[in-house]
Amino acid sequence: MATLLSERGAQVSWRDYLELTKPKVVLLMLITSLVGMFLATRAGVPWTVLLFGNLGIALCAGGAAAVNHVVDRQIDAVMARTRKRPLAEGRVAPAAALTFALVLGAAGLALLLTFTNTLAAWLTLASLIGYAVIYTGFLKRATPQNIVIGGLAGAAPPLLGWVAVTGQVSAEPLLLVLIIFAWTPPHFWALAIHRKEEYAKVNIPMLPVTHGVHYTKVHILLYTAVLLAVSFMPFAIHMSGPLYLAAAAVLGARFLYWAIVLYRDSRPHAAINTFKYSIWYLFALFIALLVDHYLLLNI
Repeated sequence: MATLLSERGAQVSWRDYLELTKPKVVLLMLITSLVGMFLATRAGVPWTVLLFGNLGIALCAGGAAAVNHVVDRQIDAVMARTRKRPLAEGRVAPAAALTFALVLGAAGLALLLTFTNTLAAWLTLASLIGYAVIYTGFLKRATPQNIVIGGLAGAAPPLLGWVAVTGQVSAEPLLLVLIIFAWTPPHFWALAIHRKEEYAKVNIPMLPVTHGVHYTKVHILLYTAVLLAVSFMPFAIHMSGPLYLAAAAVLGARFLYWAIVLYRDSRPHAAINTFKYSIWYLFALFIALLVDHYLLLNI
């Protein structure tokens, strides 16, 4: 794609538009969506659903992320972590980003309606609206419980993948949603502690800003304990076997270790290290679910 010029005269490339979609976040979402698809069936997932279903989910997620860039462009320009984003630096105009978001969302929904089913498409649209409108536009600036309440939108991908295959909602994918829902607060609050001063500067009521770092650490520890318990539930309902149980125990114990380290402030950079580990935790836990699923099929 040729390089264009923004309204401020800055060069715009395809990489700027790719950055608007938050590709690393979308990739993690797609991993959980893929696992949801494969767990939904004992047979193979149809290639059209596998390819176009995940592409549709990815496009909708990317569109929601682009809306987030537009809404947050002023605070992004102040925060060190985000000040080089395309809208924060003026490389992409808000109107162009919104148009891009609408195109992505519409294309994603069209793919889901064509190659999966209506329920998967509407649930994906609800997730898009939940993140782009309810969380980004309202909850993020309204309450320190923004991450907890808005976490449902980010927790939806395994449910979307499952429904794309089966066309129905059942207990198993809702349990996968619950795992991500419990994972979100300790994951994001660890980052919020690390970036507390920046959130305070832009008047975003993250928990460390409104209630203090110690209070946030206590809640990270509590939510991590809840996550550990919830992560055992797939084994408890015979959705998974001993391989997954062992992986959940090891991964969860390590997460709990980092939550305790953060609570005690016993190691430097504990907050950002807890945040980084949480990403690997979710990735590894869902891969363990997938491996265990196919191991059980071969027994």
